[in-house]
Amino acid sequence: MMHEMRRLMGLIALTALMGCSPEPPLHLYDAEEVVVDVPLVDLDLQVYWDYEMAFGIDYDWQAEWYYGWDDDDIGLWGDIGYTIPSLFELRRYYTANKPYGDHTGVLATQVSGTHFQGRYDWGFWDILCWNHITTIDGIQSIIFDEETSLDSVTAETNHTMRSSRYNAPKFVYAFHAPEPLFAAYERAIEINESLEGFVYDKERNVYVKKLDMTLEPITYIYLTQVILHNNRGRVVSADGSASLSGMARSTTLNTGRAGSDAITVDYRARMKTDCDKDGEKVDIIGGRLLTFGICNLNANKISRADEVPDPHPHYMDINMLFNNGMDSTFVFNVTSQVRQRYKGGVITIELDMDTIPIPTRGGGSGFDAVVKPIEDGGTHEFEM
Repeated sequence: MMHEMRRLMGLIALTALMGCSPEPPLHLYDAEEVVVDVPLVDLDLQVYWDYEMAFGIDYDWQAEWYYGWDDDDIGLWGDIGYTIPSLFELRRYYTANKPYGDHTGVLATQVSGTHFQGRYDWGFWDILCWNHITTIDGIQSIIFDEETSLDSVTAETNHTMRSSRYNAPKFVYAFHAPEPLFAAYERAIEINESLEGFVYDKERNVYVKKLDMTLEPITYIYLTQVILHNNRGRVVSADGSASLSGMARSTTLNTGRAGSDAITVDYRARMKTDCDKDGEKVDIIGGRLLTFGICNLNANKISRADEVPDPHPHYMDINMLFNNGMDSTFVFNVTSQVRQRYKGGVITIELDMDTIPIPTRGGGSGFDAVVKPIEDGGTHEFEM
């Protein structure tokens, strides 16, 4: 049942307009108006993050997520999980009598709501659907490329002005995180005059063809938290900047496969004090980001973490401000956590602030990462 909830079945209803006749004739014209019911998205993270962390033990992200998600977080970054789109982009490709043929042209339509009516010639069609991007501030990070090839649509983001130092040798700067993106692609949809594969709907007086189009996420949510034990006012805040490295720069909507270029993804984080962690009062620096996932991977096609081919390490860095006005960038190797949560999840770091001296000089992002566990100021790198 839980897996069935995850699979969101799109319905493509191919409807011949027959007027008032009691039953549609079996002979139609060379082309007809048909109705497309766009697939919807309604994902519960507890269902989607269906990892088995150990034999017989399923992943429970809420049990390890202590940062929470209040109204301020929603105002800054939106809902913690995926939301249902209301506006869609639909692309139709006619391949005539050749199933799985190359695309020689495209019919592009933006769909508001769940129904689209258009004209279809007899033969084979490919249909690509994805959600139209909407953001809180009206600024979109994702850039779509539909012109390089008619056979695929790719999505990527541009770089920020923040430097990228960790596992992104091709790029000087970190990149913007993408917005939530879902896609479904169905090929060789046959619309034929004999109505083969159609089912007659008596109530609506139409013939209907149902297809299993699963609108799946192709951007993946990561929830990050740095839990500060025994802080006692030493770290007073995070400056808002954080990043996660080794993630894919792009993805292909038709296949759901992430690109091969590894980048650092920039995102925002903030600090909450006096949070409860199993009866202990702790301070937590938390944030939420989306990525295109691990390079060269369609995470929706993977069922186990040991199937993940990932040559890139993953580092998370957060700049912390101390009570004496100094700052330091802390860098954590989170490779094992990212690979285990290959389609998103909670990434947790725990620090005992009794073991970390307060810096006496500013560090911030101007210092390169060092292998030594602790230095006075500058950047601290931790093997987790």
